[in-house]
Amino acid sequence: MLKENSILTRIGVFYDGNYFLHVSNFYNYVHEKSSRISISGLHDFIRNRVAYEESKQYRLCQIVDAHYFRGRLNAREASNKGKQLYYDRVFDDILMSEGVTTHYLPVRTNHGTKQEKGIDVWFALEAYELALLKQFDVVVLIASDGDYVPLIRKLNTIGIRVMVLSWDFEYTDDYGNQRITRTSQDLLEEVTYPVAMHEIIENRTQKTDPLIQNLFVPKTESPRFIDDDFELEEDEDSDFKFSTILSLKNGYGFIKYPPTNLFFHYQSLEGVDFFDLQPGDKVKFVIDINEKGENVALRVSLA
Repeated sequence: MLKENSILTRIGVFYDGNYFLHVSNFYNYVHEKSSRISISGLHDFIRNRVAYEESKQYRLCQIVDAHYFRGRLNAREASNKGKQLYYDRVFDDILMSEGVTTHYLPVRTNHGTKQEKGIDVWFALEAYELALLKQFDVVVLIASDGDYVPLIRKLNTIGIRVMVLSWDFEYTDDYGNQRITRTSQDLLEEVTYPVAMHEIIENRTQKTDPLIQNLFVPKTESPRFIDDDFELEEDEDSDFKFSTILSLKNGYGFIKYPPTNLFFHYQSLEGVDFFDLQPGDKVKFVIDINEKGENVALRVSLA
């Protein structure tokens, strides 16, 4: 049985995996950081922040439990998306190395749209049950949905402080659409420690802080070469075309395809991470028309 007045501040961390991936993609593909969020760096930040809010020493604030919840494709569907199974396994290895327990539910298809079903309910039930059993002092939620308000109220009732790490951002994508991410105000009003991560990251006085820099995975620079040879192929049995990548920018690129080059966005990729691509890579894709009436490449993957 844990002592009521234990000197240790016990922290439980709970990830809404879909939200965390969305935020990580923003910093990787859209933001000037061009890098994903580091799990180890995030955990170090959490311990430091809890120590500050609780007026405790860093070493006495320990993450004793961490859980990651997300819906994901089944093995058969993932195997049809290039290296998706491999990337899933790589991320699982990262979570495992940081002591994060994973919880997955299969993504369901509803009228042609893939949806997560039940994962938020599981998240809330698991967080509350573990908070009772393991007697966390502070529960940290990496989430933005107002549906978690009842969970926070329950945790408040049993005397557990709740911290929410939130990111608010907006940008215009390459199709001219405004993309906005906001955290529920109801959620922020219920928690003990609301932490606006976007403000901390953008704060000029904190940008050089190692604690903030370590929030992002360090990127190793690798030379990129453009292949002068060009070969265009078509698959007569499908709508897929084959060509090579001409150039890559911050989150988008162009594929050689006469008479004009085809634009593609990182969100159009299947089974490959944007930063694993290099000019000259051979890719397959389908051609579609965007809102401006221009030809673009969709469902882009390595050939």
